[in-house]
Amino acid sequence: MDGQLLPVLLLLLGASGLWGQGPGPEGPLEEPPEEEPPEEKPPEEDGILVLSRQTLGLALREHPALLVEFYAPWCGHCKALAPEYSKAAALLAAESAKVRLAKVDGPAEPELAEEFAVTKYPTLKFFLDGNHRHPEEYTGPWEAEGIAEWLRRRVGPSATRLEDEEGAQALIDARDVVVIGFFQDLQDKDVATFLALAQDALDMSFGLTNQPQLFQKFGLTKDTVVLFKKYDEGRADFPVDEELGLDQGDLSRFLLTHSMHLVTEFNSQTSRKIFAARILNHLLLFVNQTLAPHRELLAGFREAAPSFRGQVLFVVVDVGASNDHVLQYFGLKAEEAPTLRFINIETTKKYMPADRGPVTTTSVAAFCHAVLGGEVKVCSRRSPPDWDQRPVKTLVGKNFEQVAFDETKNVFIKFYAPWCTHCKEMAPAWEALAEKYRDHEDIVIAELDATANELEALPVHSFPTLKYFPAGPGRKVIEYKGTRDLETFSKFLDSGGELPAEEPTEVPGAPFPEMPENTTEPKDEL
Repeated sequence: MDGQLLPVLLLLLGASGLWGQGPGPEGPLEEPPEEEPPEEKPPEEDGILVLSRQTLGLALREHPALLVEFYAPWCGHCKALAPEYSKAAALLAAESAKVRLAKVDGPAEPELAEEFAVTKYPTLKFFLDGNHRHPEEYTGPWEAEGIAEWLRRRVGPSATRLEDEEGAQALIDARDVVVIGFFQDLQDKDVATFLALAQDALDMSFGLTNQPQLFQKFGLTKDTVVLFKKYDEGRADFPVDEELGLDQGDLSRFLLTHSMHLVTEFNSQTSRKIFAARILNHLLLFVNQTLAPHRELLAGFREAAPSFRGQVLFVVVDVGASNDHVLQYFGLKAEEAPTLRFINIETTKKYMPADRGPVTTTSVAAFCHAVLGGEVKVCSRRSPPDWDQRPVKTLVGKNFEQVAFDETKNVFIKFYAPWCTHCKEMAPAWEALAEKYRDHEDIVIAELDATANELEALPVHSFPTLKYFPAGPGRKVIEYKGTRDLETFSKFLDSGGELPAEEPTEVPGAPFPEMPENTTEPKDEL
């Protein structure tokens, strides 16, 4: 074949599509790729980005630090959070902070809610450097300044680097509680531990130094974390263990314990910190702060506190303020003040002084030592004279053993709390049960206020708790877990403490709280 014709034939074959390289002479060899539409920019409401499944990716690329609130339009906690969330956004914008706040309507974006395991509203997630897969759960406060500070410590340093005495003193003077880490080597792993803790301890300011002159100024010769405060002892030192290093849990407990005032007044602002201190033993002084004689007792109470630092938390409860829930929990009335109560919040056991003597430094210290030494019995009221005159018998700590373990009687007891909604709901059925069996000499229907009476060998952890004590030897106890109505109660009694197999075995109950506290933390479950 003529060599000059070969290129022409090859061109014709390719153009005709015989080699599968194109649609033919009418069209191009390849379709041009379709252009993707530009990504939609998220709208804003009150300085908050409003995100959807389509706009979340763009927001993560544009904003290296992004806090996203998953909310529901019907959620009351979300509505309460909204103005604080917007204020936090405004605070950060005014500082030109490199962080943005956003929100996602969870019910309207179920795929996003499922992807990020949202089980309650509001839920807040923090995305750093566009990390879509592993956002950090928000653990900070629910008011504007707390939200802003939580974010500041994630996008900036969580502790101020201190180079001289002037800078150190300025930091100490700036806040009521300031924590400074003195480390000879700032590359040590203990420094990373210190900075990680500083990210979340928002009610304290943190500093960091390796300067020898600052070690000398504050009388230090080894790595130490020092808490400075404008009250009580003024300073507390936490030396770093030279072999084990700095343990974040131990340091956290130390800071919580020593940042607490020796005596803390219980209110909605302090209640969360009281429980966060992780001190299990609490001594409470109930007083009416409008009365001068009551206020005079505070000095002696305070003087007893230092020797129990870290072991017993000293708390003042003003019965003249909005603390009725605390009085109810301890089975007290306001007119019983001034009085002391001691509680271990892990076992929920409560103790009271043996006598109503004056509250002095000596009597307070003696009461604490006696409880800690196991010399004081748990709280128990005296039996009322008419305890057995009603169909439902009234039990207290004093007569419980005698009645419950009477070998000639089948005793059915309701352990309740006066404030418990579940207890109030089942009260009519319990009264009706007692009336039905009032003429049965071998059956006793009774109740015991578990907030005012402690039973050493029979702890109660939820309300109401129902227990059946069958007649006969052996001190047998059967916990009732059936439906709370007259018919099922009757079947249970008539069968000697057994329920038919078809009866439900789980019923709701009000948990026995550590101690009632006011909290504003949002927790609307899905």
